[in-house]
Amino acid sequence: MSRRARQIFSILLMAPFIVTHASAADFFKGKTITMSTHVAPGDGYDTYLRLLSRHYSRHVPGAPAIVVFNQPGAGGLLSINYAAKRAPQDGTWIAMASQGLYLHEALEKPGLEASLREFKWIGNMNSSANVTATWRLSGVKTIQDAMTKEVNVGSTGAGAITSIVPAIMNSILGTKFKIIYGYQGGAAQNLAMERGEIDGRSVNTWDGYKALQPDAIANGDLHILVQISMHKEPDLPHVPRLIDLVQGDPEKEAIARFLSQGMSISRSIAAPPGTPDDSVSLLRSAFDSTMTDPLFQAEAAKLGAEISPASGVQVQQVVEDVVGAPLDLRRKVAQAATE
Repeated sequence: MSRRARQIFSILLMAPFIVTHASAADFFKGKTITMSTHVAPGDGYDTYLRLLSRHYSRHVPGAPAIVVFNQPGAGGLLSINYAAKRAPQDGTWIAMASQGLYLHEALEKPGLEASLREFKWIGNMNSSANVTATWRLSGVKTIQDAMTKEVNVGSTGAGAITSIVPAIMNSILGTKFKIIYGYQGGAAQNLAMERGEIDGRSVNTWDGYKALQPDAIANGDLHILVQISMHKEPDLPHVPRLIDLVQGDPEKEAIARFLSQGMSISRSIAAPPGTPDDSVSLLRSAFDSTMTDPLFQAEAAKLGAEISPASGVQVQQVVEDVVGAPLDLRRKVAQAATE
């Protein structure tokens, strides 16, 4: 085959990809991408999603408009189910998932209308450690205090991560967390702490507190009891990880490790299951570019929003590892969450 013939043959092989990629790029021009989240305005998830929405369009071919849509309810199920079954499946809808949903599915809890493994994960903005915290009025300053005194913590509802985590800690640590249901989201729980309605929050990211309640941290109003994370936050060197507290007990260690891994991606976004792969590729590339955008990083720093991103491929693997963990382990965790 001549050199010219080889060149023509190579172009013909590449033609379908070039046409598809170009079509996907043209598709976003003049369109609007809706970014949904499961919390009310002012919550930590909302803060991160709105930050992303102000910069993402510059990196998507065609520079589509971006709007944020709040869908609070059912511990994140309302938002993710809408994305799975009722939202557009063409690349114009992106959902920021509640981190509790990974464990929700892994523990075989009802309510999800599609497996999280079917979603097309675009990326994760932050991997800050989740922490359990109490307010100064509670009289509870350490995790050991929570083992001797009943501690009221807020939750959005049964099955939410805010009910799963304290139940598991009660089971494997012997803490006395009492779950108070009915709070719409993190912002409502923060206000409830300050008013003395509840003693604390069982789950929130450390970066969320730093971004939304820096004065409470500076004034010593917040007491951080435990880190539910695979890593330790540099700001919290003396606060134990959940894994550290159960060392020496193989079964409890496995439960703590599973829980910590399942909560390691805290600000992840996904496109619905039916989104075409070429659109997903463009959305992932735009996400990666946004994370390194100097204007984005400058605003994140101004807001106190820490950015420690992971790619869509990396998030997809974490979801696979958590949701597809060995059944016997998942059932032990599920049992701990109900004891």
